[in-house]
Amino acid sequence: MLASFDKNDNLSRSIILWRVSMRRLLPPVLVGLLLIALFALSRVEQPIDPLPVSSAMIGWVCIPLALIGLAVARRQFSRASAEIMTFDTPRNLVTDGLFAYSRNPMYLSMLLLVLGAALIVGHWAGLLMPLVFFIAANWWYIPFEENAAERAFGDPYRQYRARVRRWI
Repeated sequence: MLASFDKNDNLSRSIILWRVSMRRLLPPVLVGLLLIALFALSRVEQPIDPLPVSSAMIGWVCIPLALIGLAVARRQFSRASAEIMTFDTPRNLVTDGLFAYSRNPMYLSMLLLVLGAALIVGHWAGLLMPLVFFIAANWWYIPFEENAAERAFGDPYRQYRARVRRWI
C-alpha cells in the first residue's frame, strides 16, 4: 500500500512540475523553438521525402498573412487594454475585428507562421512542427484561457463562445 502511495505521489509531483513548466513555455516561446527546429531541419542536405516545390510558394504566402494577423490581433488587444499573457487574469473581453471570426486569431496566426515555415523548409518531417503547436494550443493554452475567460466574464463570454468558433 505504501509503494502504491509513493507511485501516485510521484505522478502527482510530475503532473505539477509539467504544469509549472508549461506555464513558462509561453506560446511565442514555443513558436520560436519550433522555428529553430525547422531551421535546423532546413540545414539537412537532402530531405528524405521533399514536399513539392509549390509548397514553398504557399509557405511564403502564409508567413506574411500570419505576421499581419498577429499584428492586427495584438493591436486590438492593446486598444482594449486586454491581457495578452496566456496565464495571467483576463482584463477585457475582445469580440470585434478578427476576434469576431475566430476566438483565437493569435494562435491561428502563430500556427499559420509555423506551417508557412514548414512548407518553405520542404521536408515532410517539418510538418510535425505545426502539429506540435496545434496540439499545445488546442489542448493546453486555449482551454486554460477559455476557463479563465469564463470565470472572469461569465455570460458575455459564454455567448461569445457560442457565437464564434475556436479556430475559424
